[in-house]
Amino acid sequence: MTPVRAHVIRILTAVHYRAVTRTLAERDKRHPAYKTPQRPIAKVSVLMTRLSSGLRLVQALAFIGMVSVAGSITMSFADDQPPASANQTPAQSDASADVALDDVNPSIILKGSVWRTKPGIVFLKTPIGVLTLSSKTTLKDIRASQDVSFWIHEAHLAVDIHKRADGSLVHRYLSGPFKRSNGDEKKLLRWTPEGEKAFHLGTHEPSLAAVQDGDVVTVEVDEDDTVIGVHNLQFDLQIGQIPANGSDVHLLLSGTVSKLKSNFIFFRTPVGVVNVNAKIGIKNAKVGQTMTLHMHRHYVVADLSAPNATAPARRFLTGPLEFASPDHASVRLWTPDGEQTYPTDRGKAALAGAKEGSPITVELNGQGSVVEFHRPN
Repeated sequence: MTPVRAHVIRILTAVHYRAVTRTLAERDKRHPAYKTPQRPIAKVSVLMTRLSSGLRLVQALAFIGMVSVAGSITMSFADDQPPASANQTPAQSDASADVALDDVNPSIILKGSVWRTKPGIVFLKTPIGVLTLSSKTTLKDIRASQDVSFWIHEAHLAVDIHKRADGSLVHRYLSGPFKRSNGDEKKLLRWTPEGEKAFHLGTHEPSLAAVQDGDVVTVEVDEDDTVIGVHNLQFDLQIGQIPANGSDVHLLLSGTVSKLKSNFIFFRTPVGVVNVNAKIGIKNAKVGQTMTLHMHRHYVVADLSAPNATAPARRFLTGPLEFASPDHASVRLWTPDGEQTYPTDRGKAALAGAKEGSPITVELNGQGSVVEFHRPN
């Protein structure tokens, strides 16, 4: 072995030894129970003896670095979630804005962009979380270049899929109780975001002949108001975040808390079980409680009450912080009854350092008085 090569090996040995001992020392400091026996020097010496050349040592250290990087990449993909930019969705149509003022319960208005697709399954990013549409008979040609509008109005559901580039309609699905037009048995009455409309049954009249009034049926219709398909269509909604400022969102659901797991509330409603992340501003929910969840643009209102109670025991108002007076003695938040102001004397700790526009939650008791301020986390 040449003197130069021996010198290189000694330098690399010293560097590696210091790195190993530093790592072990840090580990011992964090976890005393795993304190390292006084033998690492012997093990490192054996390792260095087996690496008989500087080249092999460099290759070994490089391999160790590659394994570390590969592990980091694997972990990042395992935590893959929709990006926070899910709130940045195109503006709602005028029809959507009109319906958003309605207090029908249940009702939902969302617009989402395609995040992922599989044959018959579409995952959508919306301002409040992930909305999944699934079907065994359709949704096989959905593209990332398309936007989806989603409505629920009492027992009715509507889904519009448009091309983002020019706004042209790709699919419209309408679901709800089957009802024939009084004036024409060959027409089907359906709720739409524009109001109730009649649609020609077209070539699907024979397949719908045995359907009874009131049976829930999903049909696809075209721009000529004709039924062009009969499908099954399901959806799954996960409410995981507060809508960003400026979001066009409407949601009004009432139901019961059926299960709690980690931060998630399993919210049983007339439209199915909706998973709600309590981090949107809901504190201390209990199984069996009645909950009403109201989301309007970038505001969230959650009412919790005992079963069959006429008034909520707790109300949580969440929205962007807006002081109602120059001395910061009160804040202004939207409620279903209009904008209200609330004194901040019970929120000094939560409001300390908070910037206007950042989300804040005001907790009220059954009499409407402030109990506490919270920062959603």
